[in-house]
Amino acid sequence: MKHWLFVISCAVLLLGGCTAKSEPKPTEPAKPSPEQPSESPAEEKQMFPLTGLPTEGDIDQRVVSVMINNHPKARPQSGLHQADIVYEVLAEGDITRFLALYQSELPERVGPVRSAREYYIDLSDGYHALYVCHGWSPEAKARLEQGNTDYLNGLFYDGTLFQRVSFRKAPHNSYITFANIEKGAEQNGYVWTDDIDPLLFRDDEPSGEQVETVRITYSHRAYAQVEYRYAPEQKGYYRYSGGEQTVDYDTHEPVVVQNVMIIAARHQVIDSYGRRDIDFTSGGQGYLLQNGVMQPIEWKNVDGRLLPYRDGVPVGFVPGKTWINIVPELTIVESK
Repeated sequence: MKHWLFVISCAVLLLGGCTAKSEPKPTEPAKPSPEQPSESPAEEKQMFPLTGLPTEGDIDQRVVSVMINNHPKARPQSGLHQADIVYEVLAEGDITRFLALYQSELPERVGPVRSAREYYIDLSDGYHALYVCHGWSPEAKARLEQGNTDYLNGLFYDGTLFQRVSFRKAPHNSYITFANIEKGAEQNGYVWTDDIDPLLFRDDEPSGEQVETVRITYSHRAYAQVEYRYAPEQKGYYRYSGGEQTVDYDTHEPVVVQNVMIIAARHQVIDSYGRRDIDFTSGGQGYLLQNGVMQPIEWKNVDGRLLPYRDGVPVGFVPGKTWINIVPELTIVESK
């Protein structure tokens, strides 16, 4: 019996010794060396993907594109001055329409909203945008009903999401608020945030010919003539239609643009209504205006985005807003 008690006592002592050896000794936190900072480096500033401007807020707002009327009876429009990118393209005859892309700023309301055309959908899809229109051509209807593009059409929400204003007559009086765009996105199960590929922006001074004014003559009629005039104090361009400055209807704020890109693309009339097909795939020639200088460029379609190149190398945009005018030929563009 004494022999077994002796064995058990030895086993207990041995186990206790093993446990003691397995416990790590407490250590003091390591002190930073003089050569190494104790705090992590500051996070890189976030930039809005379509303007290149810094922000401390979220940058994952989905792009929203809106078809905006540019008939003389639709001017001045609401919300254009807050768009990050605006495409100006001929619709029928000598009247252009705007495709305004919003991401960094969302105006309270935007309009007048106009009907869809297929080539505007192409431009919108280049930014995976939620496409907003009121009406559609047969080609645009077939395209949107394929289901590859998220869209809100005022034909189905007239008087609900879209409202008719009293100070304009149809078809120049359809407006929508961004609160209702978000509401429509939620009703249809569309995403409201997105991971957006940023555009290329430059931090050097652009080089080129000093140019104060550029005029685009879509036709001999005054209402179809566009001008951009450089404003040094703004480091940007004011825009004019038919000699009248483009301002916001609600706030009277002028449109100020840091980048003006004018590019030539093949236009073809495809029906008796004068609707067009425009070639956005083949690339071509154009001009880029930045900081009061103009340089010749080539443009390319890169994943649905029309972007400037020079000698095969991408040309960065100046941080800020961008307007892209698409013309049938560069001969209708003059500068001074």
